[in-house]
Amino acid sequence: MSRLLYFIFSVFLLNFYSCTSNETGNSKEINSDAVFFDYKVRGEEKDSSITLYIQFKKGGPNGAALVLDKPASVQLDGEEIKVGSAKLTGAFYEIRKPSHSFSGKHTILFTGFDNRDYAEEFVYRSFQLKTKLPAIFNRGDLALDFEGLGPEDYIRVIAIDTSFTSRDINEIDTVMNGRLVISASKLKNLVNGPIVLQLSRETDKAVKNGTKVGGRIVVSYGLQREFELISRALKAP
Repeated sequence: MSRLLYFIFSVFLLNFYSCTSNETGNSKEINSDAVFFDYKVRGEEKDSSITLYIQFKKGGPNGAALVLDKPASVQLDGEEIKVGSAKLTGAFYEIRKPSHSFSGKHTILFTGFDNRDYAEEFVYRSFQLKTKLPAIFNRGDLALDFEGLGPEDYIRVIAIDTSFTSRDINEIDTVMNGRLVISASKLKNLVNGPIVLQLSRETDKAVKNGTKVGGRIVVSYGLQREFELISRALKAP
């Protein structure tokens, strides 16, 4: 199962820290109009907290991460977020909130060092998998039923086996009226044995109230299941 864990960890790092510079700059060095907003809101079924991870970057998405010097600041729903730093990512602002009470509308407020305010609203919602997957699944169409999604919605489906030579499954698929079907033809990408299935909904949009260089806000929620895939011929009646 080491390949599965390696792939999952790699996808997490790629999605959560992609396009990040490890340099750190000072917000006083630039005008507010040159600050790019990078907002990421992430939740998972297995995690009791929602994480809001923010970076302000100089000049665009690949610019140096900025430390906000007063009067500059960033808040979530009126609560100021403190700065952190890491060698991999540079300066960042992170806050965690209980997942059970986070559904609904929220506001991120950035105040520039020139005291201009930029408010960005977003809606966070989770979803649930109603289908109980069997521990062992015989090849065929895999139907999954959900709660918490729209009449027509889209989720990313990642299914990983233990083989380095198989193609796996990694695609955006459509959920209609709460149901998603992973066809038997798609499952042919996987070899028999342990399977890790990841299902995630992600919205990636440009901020509505940004500076001249803009910004983006990514809101995601995901869950994971494991089962064993087999090919067993059905006996004739």
